[in-house]
Amino acid sequence: MRSTILRTINKMLESLPENRQEQVVNHLYEYITEIQDEIKWDLLFKNSESELSRIAKQVKEEIKKGNIENFDYGKL
Repeated sequence: MRSTILRTINKMLESLPENRQEQVVNHLYEYITEIQDEIKWDLLFKNSESELSRIAKQVKEEIKKGNIENFDYGKL
């Protein structure tokens, strides 16, 4: 990120009362944490996409062969 933007944000933050600064920092922390989690999930899904496709094809073949039955919730 450009350092000028960070400096501007820092000046804006410093202009706020201390309790508001803490609120903003906490909000940013939560927001960045959510973004990091989304990135992790995207990578996990991307890395497993080919495996999931392979499994889906295998299940479709098993269905065509009649080797898979519909799930019966009554048997739980």
